[in-house]
Amino acid sequence: MPAATPGPLLLFTFSLTTFLLYSQPILTVASPAPAISQSSGTDYIRSSCGATLYPKICYTSLSRYASAVQQSPGRLARVAINVSLSKALRMTAYLSNLTRQADFGGDHRAEAALQDCFSNMGDAVDEMRGSLKQLWQVGAAGLSTDSFQFQMSNVQTWMSAALTDEETCTDGFEDVVDGAVKTEVCDRAADAKKFTSNALALVNAYAVAGTP
Repeated sequence: MPAATPGPLLLFTFSLTTFLLYSQPILTVASPAPAISQSSGTDYIRSSCGATLYPKICYTSLSRYASAVQQSPGRLARVAINVSLSKALRMTAYLSNLTRQADFGGDHRAEAALQDCFSNMGDAVDEMRGSLKQLWQVGAAGLSTDSFQFQMSNVQTWMSAALTDEETCTDGFEDVVDGAVKTEVCDRAADAKKFTSNALALVNAYAVAGTP
């Protein structure tokens, strides 16, 4: 007796189940063993952060996203850029308020330095946003190796430019007399730069991994 052929309803049910299972965003699929996934992701982040200039800051700022990152260099790079962007946005807001409130006692060099820093940090924010947009395109399915490398080079360019803007943010303060405002601006800018440096290092690692 020949085997029974599955009916249309059974086939439809199987297809729908398969669609629902595999169409969910990868970052929201529940893991069958969340504790293991968290531990694995944490170890991966710790290891990856070892290649950055500021590994302690890297691990501390990114380890909370271990479940989402798991062991994906692409996800880790995206999270790192987002964290760096958030830091740069807070710095930009701080500088914006400072330009309206700070009293430099007629020191035009200090005022110009603050405006330059604000402008540079704003450029860094735009460049990080551009890198994120490009990175999401890199994550699209079906990319060839050549296309992956080309788009990753664009991400690297965006992030390198953002780091340069943050590094030059405080150049104008070199000729400004030391004071509380100068010290705080320079300290905050240096802190933001560390996050961007780490993000760039993780982007570079993703590019080397060569995994679309």
